[in-house]
Amino acid sequence: MAKFLLSSPQFMLFLFLFVALPLLTWPAYAGVTKHYTFEIKLQNVTRLCHTKSMVTVNGRFPGPRIMAREGDRLLIKVVNHVQNNISIHWHGIRQLQSGWADGPAYITQCPIQTGQSYLYSFTIVGQRGTLFWHAHISWLRSTVYGPLIILPKPNVSYPFVKPHKEVPIIFGEWFNADPEAIISQALQTGGGPNVSDAYTLNGLPGPLYNCSSQDTFRLKVKHGRTYLLRLINAALNDELFFSIANHSVTVVETDAIYVKPFETDTLLIAPGQTTNVLLRTKPNFPATNFLMTARPYATGQGTFDNSTVAGILEYQSPSLHSTVPVKNLPLFKPNLPPLNDTSFATNFTNRLKSLASAQYPANVPLKVDKHFFFTVGLGTNPCDQNKACQGPNGTKFGASVNNVSFVQPTTALLQAHFSGQSNGVYSPSFPFSPAHWFNFTGNPPNNTMVGNGTKVVVLPFNTSVELVMQDTSILGVESHPLHLHGFNFFVVGQGFGNYDPKNDPKKFNLVDPIERNTVGVPSGGWVAIRFLADNPGVWFMHCHLEAHTSWGLKMAWLVLDGNLPNQKLPPPPADLPKC
Repeated sequence: MAKFLLSSPQFMLFLFLFVALPLLTWPAYAGVTKHYTFEIKLQNVTRLCHTKSMVTVNGRFPGPRIMAREGDRLLIKVVNHVQNNISIHWHGIRQLQSGWADGPAYITQCPIQTGQSYLYSFTIVGQRGTLFWHAHISWLRSTVYGPLIILPKPNVSYPFVKPHKEVPIIFGEWFNADPEAIISQALQTGGGPNVSDAYTLNGLPGPLYNCSSQDTFRLKVKHGRTYLLRLINAALNDELFFSIANHSVTVVETDAIYVKPFETDTLLIAPGQTTNVLLRTKPNFPATNFLMTARPYATGQGTFDNSTVAGILEYQSPSLHSTVPVKNLPLFKPNLPPLNDTSFATNFTNRLKSLASAQYPANVPLKVDKHFFFTVGLGTNPCDQNKACQGPNGTKFGASVNNVSFVQPTTALLQAHFSGQSNGVYSPSFPFSPAHWFNFTGNPPNNTMVGNGTKVVVLPFNTSVELVMQDTSILGVESHPLHLHGFNFFVVGQGFGNYDPKNDPKKFNLVDPIERNTVGVPSGGWVAIRFLADNPGVWFMHCHLEAHTSWGLKMAWLVLDGNLPNQKLPPPPADLPKC
């Protein structure tokens, strides 16, 4: 038999050719195109012994789960079979060069009318993690929502232990009445809208409500395993505390951004936010069930749904013939923070830091081109003549950014901008700072009236922005979760009281700040964010408490095209809905 002897250099070359070279030439993942159809239709749904006909996607509540990978293209055809106008927002998707698919009604598109359809087309670029989709017109998102799960590219692992199983858990609210009728009545009377009748976990209120024990989400687990829980707050109006009895979890991601892992017994999640946690189950079968509960974190003066939603963490018995029925096992209940525990909320949010690794860097803008200072909060509008209003002192509730309460246009802002026909639709004169300065978190001014208008901030392409958002005490201090479409941003600082432009920036975190798409402006405080305006289009920014949005706590950024082809917004699709 012939013998082939390789010298050491020859052997290393052989090893490279047969082992390393195939890895270097492995084709990059080009992504696939995934098709979904959303049929908007009425469906009878029963909760709390109350049956009602409500708007759904494909007759499901919550709606269907969208699954994709980073780099995939999504084509989602939405067909409207109901009398309500509809639009769908893909919450947290950056929509790079696909601003026509973002979804907020009268911002990037006119709504899809009865009998019409629209094909949302976008590619997931540089994102992976948990997001969600929801209706973005009036209060329809109370029933029209669902998970949007983005997996990493093939052969790319999580920066944490691989879970045994992944489970989406989406928080929502249940109204026995029609939410559209609730907000319509509130806007007519000027008062606060009626609150929900229950919170839900994956559409189910759970055993702590009357007539609801059968409508309980059960998370069945095995002992000694790791589970990835994908938590989504799709509730209309409430930030929520969440905890699992006798268990801690490890936070590994927020808003589809990996974070430095940390362990906690309880977490806080605002409407519009997502949080991924690892749950390590007990090493041995505990012969006990555990409640998973959520209830609101509430700081404002208004009424809110002061109830608790619960699901059950249920361990599967290792014995095929367990002698103890599941319903007879002891049931442990977690202890949640007090409803107004701002101290816990602050400590929790301060623990969130970007992973800031070589693979997942925190690219915080270090140079700022434009500084903005926005006040956010409630105010009042005058009552219509010959009417009795139910807002403060006979007025109507309002809300504003820099005392501009957003007036919804009748033509989509992006369409008006692209066609060059913005006159009479919007004004490019949104104020960079308040017109009138006062002690924002001290005694409120005598005049609580808000101004009204449809105004935008215009930004040249690639402008680096620093925005400070300041809560006000005009009608009482309150936490406001603000969501920015089209971008992620870095939360570089936050504090209580009035923002100090001289001393507070010295404490900014420019190394590993959390990166998000939705952030809570602290009750009686401020938050500072930075982002790079590298996405041409019109991008909505609004409070994700739906009542405040309905009252006008919203505005828009208009980012101009850049000079290169990949820095320009393409023309609108042919089937873009008309107003």
